[in-house]
Amino acid sequence: MPPVAAMVADARRAWGDRIATTDADRIAPWLTDWRGRYHGASAALFEPADTAQVAALVMLAARHGVAIVPQGGNTSMVGGATPPADGSAVLLSLRRMDRIRRLDGGQAVAGAGVILQHLHEAAAQHGQRFPLTLGARGSATIGGLVSTNAGGTQVLRWGNMRRLVLGIEAVLPDGSVHDGLNVLPKDNRGYDLTQLLVGAEGTLGIVTAATLRLVPAIAERAVAWAGIADPQAGLDLLRAMQAATDRIESFEIIPADTLALAVAHRPGARTPLSGDHPWHLLIEAVAAPGESPPATLLEELLGEGVAAGRIADAVLAASEAQAEAFWRLRDTLSAAEKSTGPAVQHDISVPVDAMPRFMTQAAAAAEAQFPGTHATAFGHLGDGNVHFHVRAPAGADPARWYAQEAPGITRFVHDAVAAAGGSISAEHGIGQMKLGELERLGPPARLAALRGVKAGLDPLGLFNPGKLVSLAPRSANP
Repeated sequence: MPPVAAMVADARRAWGDRIATTDADRIAPWLTDWRGRYHGASAALFEPADTAQVAALVMLAARHGVAIVPQGGNTSMVGGATPPADGSAVLLSLRRMDRIRRLDGGQAVAGAGVILQHLHEAAAQHGQRFPLTLGARGSATIGGLVSTNAGGTQVLRWGNMRRLVLGIEAVLPDGSVHDGLNVLPKDNRGYDLTQLLVGAEGTLGIVTAATLRLVPAIAERAVAWAGIADPQAGLDLLRAMQAATDRIESFEIIPADTLALAVAHRPGARTPLSGDHPWHLLIEAVAAPGESPPATLLEELLGEGVAAGRIADAVLAASEAQAEAFWRLRDTLSAAEKSTGPAVQHDISVPVDAMPRFMTQAAAAAEAQFPGTHATAFGHLGDGNVHFHVRAPAGADPARWYAQEAPGITRFVHDAVAAAGGSISAEHGIGQMKLGELERLGPPARLAALRGVKAGLDPLGLFNPGKLVSLAPRSANP
């Protein structure tokens, strides 16, 4: 019996038919990444209900020599949750593990399958909030967010998942369970396994639950849209605002052409400002209970920005509905660009002070090097995270362009990032999309350490093969 079929048969004898499906139609939606760039194959999809089942399935997989690709909401931007095309791996969905186990004392213990938006709603009922959000919050799951060290639009104040994860429960490649959910202020028992598993993309362990930091719910927020001349004016404005207050929670920069795509893509949407502005800022300030109104604070800071010549025009959202409309434009950017045709997207970071120059100069250099393309950059100005996208020339054949032109563009952009002292992955991870580029540009000592950790914890190479670390799977029975 083939290894996958044998694993399915063993699992069904132990837990019944629901534990696994081999129906091709049910499996099909989970074989392609969100962007439609990567397509895999798998003969089985396992759906465990709890950590014990995950551990038992991992031991079955090791016994039969079957690789496992863990999957949550399948919102990876780098093909990190797509199985190999050769059908050698099975999918292990954590979506049934969607229970919030505990929510109190400024912490939440959430199962890997809990959808981010559901955690937001549960925390709000307790006067708390989980201060991380992103466009895919309606489908992204906690396990995936932990495993990719996700960021989002509130990193400026609260940091990415690494700063918000206090503990992890995970199944390791030998089937043992790392129970690290209890939070100890002091714990010096060697390597920090919790932080090792954050951002490991399922290559070292399958996250089944996480203890997450919560913060008090905001009493009020104020959201503004501003037009500026260039990214340097935006960074100067941010520095001035941060010097005045610690209540600026989000600070997004968007070029005019990218904003135009979002407005055209979303029915009924319109540009928040009149007149033409080369660059736009989306700014959010908040207030905890007892603090002064954020609208007053933000209005004052915007006025100072206008007086200093950093802002050409600005508008403060007059209602929560208008604030949401501003944010919907930001959340629409990726989908709007996706609808226009093929593009190569680069989630990169550079030193914050270098970001304004990189956004403009690297875009101009890319367009000059690859005639007919259009390069744009937007992102989280305060943390150096640039979403640098290069769109194909009009009428380009997607398959041919991705195969023949996109790799050279990516090398060009990543070389520019390396020259600026940056990183080729800021918040989306490496997945399979950037595996080769990490091998090409990664510091040798870092790569050796990554391979050593992978080989030590997963010697058979069965956890999420072909992602993050280029360690070839080896047979369980040499």
